Amino acid sequence: MKWNNKFSYPKSIRSIEDGLRKYLMGDEKLPSVTSILQATKSEEDKASLENWKQRVGYTQANKIKNEASNRGTSMHSYIEDFLRGRINESFFESNEQYKNMAKEIIEKGINGRLEEIYGMEETLYYPEQYAGTADMIAVFEGKDVVIDFKQANKPKKTDYIQDYFLQLGAYTLAHDVVHGTKMKAGIILLCTKDILFQEFKIEGVELEMYQNLFLGRVKKFYEMNNIT
Repeated sequence: MKWNNKFSYPKSIRSIEDGLRKYLMGDEKLPSVTSILQATKSEEDKASLENWKQRVGYTQANKIKNEASNRGTSMHSYIEDFLRGRINESFFESNEQYKNMAKEIIEKGINGRLEEIYGMEETLYYPEQYAGTADMIAVFEGKDVVIDFKQANKPKKTDYIQDYFLQLGAYTLAHDVVHGTKMKAGIILLCTKDILFQEFKIEGVELEMYQNLFLGRVKKFYEMNNIT
């Protein structure tokens, strides 16, 4: 895989303050993209999450959440190791679930489509507003894009993953502002634990819409926290 050090991505220090993840960027402490989205969820979304927790039980809900988080972390690591040339196809021969998920994303979402990698697990930030960590910034089918790798317990519909699109809006906008680019798309490459691959893409006016919607969430976040 061809790596291109075209952009210089900053190093950052992450911390948790008052339940919010923050990025120390120079003298600035910026709230994370995920913290902003979490804090500004609609009352409907909050109620839906609470109803699910009550339905399955809080202990089981935490177990499901932790298992998904661990599975996602492992899957991300194997995709990154593969793309960095640390492992080869034979590494995936064992039948561990997260390896099978990673292999599905590599075979269906990456091979023959990914042309260059600008960075993986890179910090992107919008000065004085927010920061986050993008899974991948790359040239994908001839276009500069931001890619997120996701895992899920079951297949997703676009209505249920609006926060994923807002994340991509945040990352692409931050990249454009700081690095002077014009990102063409945000892409989600997802695999369920039953090894079903899904791909979602936002581009053009839809990408601009999610960038603007995320800026609205940022404004709401700062207003809620009385930050000027």
